[in-house]
Amino acid sequence: MMLSLDHPIGERFFGLRLDTLIRLRWLAISGQTLAIVVVHWLLGFTLPLGACLAVVALSAWLNLALRLRNPGARRLSDVEAAWLLAYDILQLAALLFLTGGLANPFALLFLAPVLISATALSPRTTILLGVLAAVCAALVGLWQMPLPWSASDLGAGPVLPPIYLAAIWFALAIAIAFIGVHAWRVAEETRELSEALAATELVLAREQHLSALDGLAAAAAHELGTPLATITVVVKEIARALPAESPMADDIRLLSEQAERCRSILRTLTSLEAGDAPFDRMRLSHILEDVVEPHRHFGIAITVTLPTRVEGEPIIARNPGLLYGLGNIVENAVDFAKTHVNVVANWSADDVTVTITDDGPGFPPELIDQIGAPYVTSRGRNRWRRETQEEMEESSEGLGLGVFIAKTLLERSGAELGFVNRALPAHGASVTVRWPRRLIDISGEHEAEGEEAADA
Repeated sequence: MMLSLDHPIGERFFGLRLDTLIRLRWLAISGQTLAIVVVHWLLGFTLPLGACLAVVALSAWLNLALRLRNPGARRLSDVEAAWLLAYDILQLAALLFLTGGLANPFALLFLAPVLISATALSPRTTILLGVLAAVCAALVGLWQMPLPWSASDLGAGPVLPPIYLAAIWFALAIAIAFIGVHAWRVAEETRELSEALAATELVLAREQHLSALDGLAAAAAHELGTPLATITVVVKEIARALPAESPMADDIRLLSEQAERCRSILRTLTSLEAGDAPFDRMRLSHILEDVVEPHRHFGIAITVTLPTRVEGEPIIARNPGLLYGLGNIVENAVDFAKTHVNVVANWSADDVTVTITDDGPGFPPELIDQIGAPYVTSRGRNRWRRETQEEMEESSEGLGLGVFIAKTLLERSGAELGFVNRALPAHGASVTVRWPRRLIDISGEHEAEGEEAADA
């Protein structure tokens, strides 16, 4: 009989490879066979050898059937992987039944299938496998063949009291629950971080694409300028050649006007050339105005406050990631502010700081340490809370990635972020973004370039 693992339509995939389970089962088969051989022949313990080897051979047959019927690179659905791990639990229970039950030290291996499920499968599947492992452990604790002892032992060997076996089962059940939950939580956080970083890369790619459009427009303007100039010259020649009363005079005049309009548009596009200083590098104050301008039309007053002495104001490269990161923080402040958002910039010889405050409800104290982690989001009456899996599946927006993406992009530029609530009697949230000045200020670089050009 050949086994088939065709995926049900609509099944959710968790990415566990069939090859992974096959390799792990071969490892288990090797260990079980080695243990049986050593215990029976080298240590002299009496085992039901035929039955033990038959149980191990069944696993080997299953592995061979799976390998012949399915490609190793194939990924299993949640249900398929659960059935295979459930078999491993039952096979281990059969071996333990033949070799002393819970008194056998290898009873700890009940943890292995649950641990694998916790790292790769759904919580529901992991809970079901954990229950199955606990039930199997209880059954082999109640009914089992005697633990084998060597012929040199006096009598039939020690008999473990029921209370001790119950304690072993209880410890095993606690270990299954604790290790399963811990492994699932670590794996889930890793998955969330991977997905959030992928979303960050997509956002950054989009922002870089939009930032590059001005350079592409300028290049297109340069390329279109020559043919348009030729069209303009030809139109003027035709206009001079036509008599004034020609019925085509109005059409030629309209064509000339439209050609001139096209030239005006191309001149505008040319002004957006990526190398132009106003667009390639900006003062910090201009960057902040660029960031807050799209959010000034939502009924919330936004104030940008600069030091009274503006000497030495940093010059910053117009970076899409930096603009998106600051813009997202300002957007969140506007969303939750009651009347006002204040953006305060400060700089010194060592660092550059931007602080964004609002007069809204602020951050809940119990979640303030999690702000900036993926899938901690704002919904309903609470400003921030962790979303449930159902909420994330129901909506493609509001996945709690906005602040995570902003934090990631700003940290890539060298910034450190701090999230706090404003000190009483004020209320609201405060986000501080701080850069070491040497990482963000490019004014010194351009001064050096200018000195080199003057020397040349």
